[in-house]
Amino acid sequence: MAYENILVERPAEGVGLVRLNRPRVFNALNGPLMDELMSELAAMDADETIGCMVITGVERVFAAGADIAEMAEAQPVDLMRLGFIDRWDRLRAIRKPVIAAVSGYALGGGCELALACDMIVASETAVFGQPEINLGVIPGAGGTQRLARTIGKALTMEMVLNDRRLSAEEAERFGLVNCVAPVSEYLDVAIQMAAHIAARAPIAVQIAKDAVNMALETTLAAGLAYERHLFYGLFSTLDQKEGMSAYLEKRKPGWQGS
Repeated sequence: MAYENILVERPAEGVGLVRLNRPRVFNALNGPLMDELMSELAAMDADETIGCMVITGVERVFAAGADIAEMAEAQPVDLMRLGFIDRWDRLRAIRKPVIAAVSGYALGGGCELALACDMIVASETAVFGQPEINLGVIPGAGGTQRLARTIGKALTMEMVLNDRRLSAEEAERFGLVNCVAPVSEYLDVAIQMAAHIAARAPIAVQIAKDAVNMALETTLAAGLAYERHLFYGLFSTLDQKEGMSAYLEKRKPGWQGS
């Protein structure tokens, strides 16, 4: 499919890469870009040859935020009718892991897009922030909720109320990102991570992602019960039999995805 706002690549076996491609406006996230991004992620999710996806921008900027020009004169009914925030929610329906490879600015909706991914690899120049308060609004695509669950209440309050920005080093220290790499290497690190995940048992990977996400949305008792249910269910898959047989026979497993 031909896109106007994203670029699509297959940089490694089992890996799908999507580049945000509105460089003149610092990858501002407008409706068309978000629609293209989510459509492509859904297509990759349905593609059996892809096991993990990476979203990235350019070295200077991941995404500087939502497109203010698109929102400035909007009324509440306009945003609801167009499903403005719903586009971010579509990322939650993706079954396979999604890694954000972030360099430069990830602000506002850009930070929220990275937060909605399953893992974040940052370059040394990455900067994370939620500056919506400067525009008379608040984060609306998960910023207040996902940040608080990741870095805690106090620091989230500072970022949301006082426009504090986190450097890559701070983001790693506070658990916001998985790792930090040089600008010349961060995307390769994210692709390598994605390739390693894509080489694992596909059903188990997707179910593991589901189980970890559930931990953020329910009580410990309910989460443990859900995890146990998923664990038992995997014993009905051919990959479980293959994985354990390969372990006992000291050989590399051949995953079937079934």
